[in-house]
Amino acid sequence: MTDATAFYIDGAWVDPQEGHRLDVIDPSTEDVCATISLGGKGDTDRAVAAAKRAFASFSQSSKAERLDLLAAILERYKARGTEIAEAMSLEMGAPIDLSMTDQMPSGAYHIKQFIRALEGMEFEGPLHSDDQPGRVHYEPIGVCALITPWNWPMNQVTLKVGAAIAAGCTMVLKPSEIAPLSSMVFAEVMHEAGVPAGVFNLVNGDGAGVGSQLSSHPDVDMVSFTGSTRAGRLITKAGAETIKRVSLELGGKGANIIFEDADADAVRRGVTHCMENTGQSCNAPTRMLVQRGRYEEAVAEAAELAKATATGPARDKGPHIGPVVSAAQFDKVQRLIETGMSEGARLVAGGPGRPEGTNRGYFVRPTVFADVRNDMSIAQEEIFGPVLSILPFDGEDDAIAIANDTPYGLTHYLQTQDAEKARRVARQLRSGMVMINGGFRGAGAPFGGMKQSGNGREGGRFGIEEFLEVKSIGGWPAQ
Repeated sequence: MTDATAFYIDGAWVDPQEGHRLDVIDPSTEDVCATISLGGKGDTDRAVAAAKRAFASFSQSSKAERLDLLAAILERYKARGTEIAEAMSLEMGAPIDLSMTDQMPSGAYHIKQFIRALEGMEFEGPLHSDDQPGRVHYEPIGVCALITPWNWPMNQVTLKVGAAIAAGCTMVLKPSEIAPLSSMVFAEVMHEAGVPAGVFNLVNGDGAGVGSQLSSHPDVDMVSFTGSTRAGRLITKAGAETIKRVSLELGGKGANIIFEDADADAVRRGVTHCMENTGQSCNAPTRMLVQRGRYEEAVAEAAELAKATATGPARDKGPHIGPVVSAAQFDKVQRLIETGMSEGARLVAGGPGRPEGTNRGYFVRPTVFADVRNDMSIAQEEIFGPVLSILPFDGEDDAIAIANDTPYGLTHYLQTQDAEKARRVARQLRSGMVMINGGFRGAGAPFGGMKQSGNGREGGRFGIEEFLEVKSIGGWPAQ
């Protein structure tokens, strides 16, 4: 990898103008694994200026040119796939098997779907099918600030970068300062793929620094942000001063509704998904709602599954879960586990502290609470750790009311073998996504939420459209 203290600006790796050093910590060992620079205003301005210069030409590129560029990016991404996966495992603690089979491939998948979507898109045409002179053009919105999180680094980087490239936008990427290393390899991928100078830029920094500078920058036309709801509020306020478009993919508190007629695998499926990536997924089903007739059986099964979930260093192969990403995240998860106990939830697996035999690394015991009320902190706050809350419900209306009683609305889950009930309940759940019986939402399906889970959609055609402006033209001359 290129010197980790450098930034990628205007087609070259450059030294920071105002940066100061920050250690990147391996969460499996708590040791320093790299040192990066956090940029200052001069670095941000330099990157935005490069993107603004490049926009004049890149915005006029043809669809065919952008398709060729995405294909080149995909080819180089695959070629560097192992290195990218290893960087993610090191920086944020995803076990290497998960990083190789899910974390890294998600990036290639999204780039493929953007190619597929772009092939079918038209960017200008008549307003109506008749001979009226009105026209509608879809044009790139401009310079985009892409601010990405640490929990699924390449998933989120490619969802934003791929869509921006497809739309003809230029960009400045600020990856999470906690997990920046895979994004720096990705910047090398972009360079190797022949992305024109200034189209893609990377500046490392924290939210208060580069993040705020990008969000309020007068030459940034759009901010696409994935992260906490708290940070999303601040970015929205900062962007309001210049009326820039702000697209947000924020937190979640997914309900997993298990009716009495759910299939035999429903509880296992829910626990596995909740614990995946050490619970650090915004769409994790962290509230398991179980109909009373099956409740105690589900609690016992979930407890046994959690107890059987192994933890271990990210570098080790195997089906274990890794550490949470940082000391701050470890402390937050521990605080909320203690809060769940003090508020009266029944602890049936796990609990506070590190797993037995572990005294180093940010490892959390896979934890399950039963008899949770929906007004408890662990049912309302996004924990972002391997912690499952189980709540009973009495009937269909009760389940819907509990599921929707949250400030979030990202993904809800539904388990029933009654097809009509599944359709009926899915329509009433207030979330951007609903998953029925573990079903696949489809290639290029829109990802995003309602309420305080954000606005806008990512992935496929829907993701590209986020980066486009609509221009209406009257009196278009006949050809």
